[in-house]
Amino acid sequence: MSRGFSADDVGPQIGRRFLVTGANAGIGFEVARTLAARGAHVVLACRDAEKAEAAMARIRSDRSKADLSFLRLDLADLDQVKEAAAAVLAGPRIDVLVNNAGVMIPPRTLTKQGHELQFGVNHLGTFAFTGLVHTHIEDRIVITGSIAHKSGEMDYSDLSATRSYHNWARYQMSKLANLLHMFELDRRLSAAGRATQAIGCHPGVALTELQRHLPLPLRYMTPLAAPFFNSAAQGAWPTLQAATGAHVQGGDYLGPQGLGEVSGRSGPARASRAARDPKLARELWERSVELTGVDPGI
Repeated sequence: MSRGFSADDVGPQIGRRFLVTGANAGIGFEVARTLAARGAHVVLACRDAEKAEAAMARIRSDRSKADLSFLRLDLADLDQVKEAAAAVLAGPRIDVLVNNAGVMIPPRTLTKQGHELQFGVNHLGTFAFTGLVHTHIEDRIVITGSIAHKSGEMDYSDLSATRSYHNWARYQMSKLANLLHMFELDRRLSAAGRATQAIGCHPGVALTELQRHLPLPLRYMTPLAAPFFNSAAQGAWPTLQAATGAHVQGGDYLGPQGLGEVSGRSGPARASRAARDPKLARELWERSVELTGVDPGI
């Protein structure tokens, strides 16, 4: 039985280019730091330039010659997403796109285009950015899911959450959308004869600032539960395996191998039946094209 994948299994990445969204903190930062340590050029695609610069300084404090650059990317604004994509298309080709950025259970907030923030950022922004740049990606497109997707249901009837807002239900729906997107993207890339593959992953339960919107009692309890969860660095292992693992194939879904896929080294994970439903995936794809104005053309 395999012992599972960790950061120690990431091989040399000299000469390869990775674009990591949400790379200024948490799992995205740990992914960027590990890839840079292996010699990759890493594009940190972040909303806040100051935070991205601070993240690059931290990485360079460990590896002074780290090959890093910054791309402004605000997934809550589809107009800015298109600007960021245009900048990517005007530059060198990317080997691996790591879609890591996301939000988790915030108070009800809308994107610039009026969509509920979690569905808007976690799925629609990611769908639009990926759809615009996929022809520029040589090897892999990684899309980050969550074990929360297993409780998710797709509901398009109130995308601005005006009738009601249940933050967990909206998060679960956005994460189900991420996996539906990943599986459908890989099917379409394969059907188009493309060598680029789509791969999914999830971090289990990792202690990152993504959980800053947890109810106060849960935030106080987090340090007590820490030994049972992944750190941000450990939570990055499935993403690193998806981005660099030698035996990973298109349509694979990776996550922690511990009990309940909560923590541990990375390996195959279980996606829900809904996440693997091609009919649901096609419907989501078509609605996403309408909602974003971005048709990936595959």
